[in-house]
Amino acid sequence: MAVIVVDGLAKRYGPMQAVSDVSFEIQHGEVFALLGPNGAGKTTTIEILEGFRRRDAGRVEVLGMDPAERATSMQLRERTGVVLQELAVEPYLTVLEVLQRNAGYYPAPRDPAEVVELVGLSEKAGSRVKTLSGGQMRRLDLGLGIVGNPELLYLDEPTTGFDPSARRDAWEVVRRLTSGGTTVLLTTHYMDEAETLASRVAVMSGGRVVAEGTPQALGGRDTSDALIRFRVPDGVAVADLPVPPTSVASDTVQIRTGDAVEVLRVLTNWAAAQHVELAGLTCERLTLEDVYLRLVGYEREQG
Repeated sequence: MAVIVVDGLAKRYGPMQAVSDVSFEIQHGEVFALLGPNGAGKTTTIEILEGFRRRDAGRVEVLGMDPAERATSMQLRERTGVVLQELAVEPYLTVLEVLQRNAGYYPAPRDPAEVVELVGLSEKAGSRVKTLSGGQMRRLDLGLGIVGNPELLYLDEPTTGFDPSARRDAWEVVRRLTSGGTTVLLTTHYMDEAETLASRVAVMSGGRVVAEGTPQALGGRDTSDALIRFRVPDGVAVADLPVPPTSVASDTVQIRTGDAVEVLRVLTNWAAAQHVELAGLTCERLTLEDVYLRLVGYEREQG
């Protein structure tokens, strides 16, 4: 079942076409990452999905409803959660009080005490919001987004300001939510976050979706040439290697190939027969960040 359907979405602000012919679907229980640089049209697209902005053209369905319809807006908001980059929270309420208050807006919320523990704020449950650090505020933002027990959760840069351990804790929260059937629309500038959490990603640039697919296959990642690196073994000349290198920098060999398995087989068999070590041996394909930067035109802009 498609939780979100976007077909031919368009939005213009005066002479500027912010979103043009955007189409994608998000299925029940998946994490879908919407990526793109600032100004790509992500925020406008999500605000239309949330019902905060009206579209000029195209079809949009969220949980089977049109978010532009006022008659169903309350029902839609009761079934969705939002984690924005900044939320207005009363500074003199405690963490638990804020979550308890927001839980009252929903028909079947999570237990606020459970949410406090889930987002890692147990030690701050009785602390006033104004005393929280930036990272703790982001945890509270996440808690506010999930306390309503939403079927659909919008996560806008959810781990900005988190240290590495807090980021991984937040990822685990998202995994638990999706394992329970929650659908997540994620925006992030962290490519490792998108790769870790998302089952599919779409990249926007210039108001359009320029690529969509799994993180592993986006932009041909899964079929791109591999780059094999290792240090030349002591006492071995580069000319004696069983596979001609693409380049040699200092004592490190680089081999670019479309058949990584075969090249690695030849290299490792040769090394075993010669009783030498291929120190620093790695095999890499394009990273998600490499593909993303290419799709949004970074390489062209850099000349």
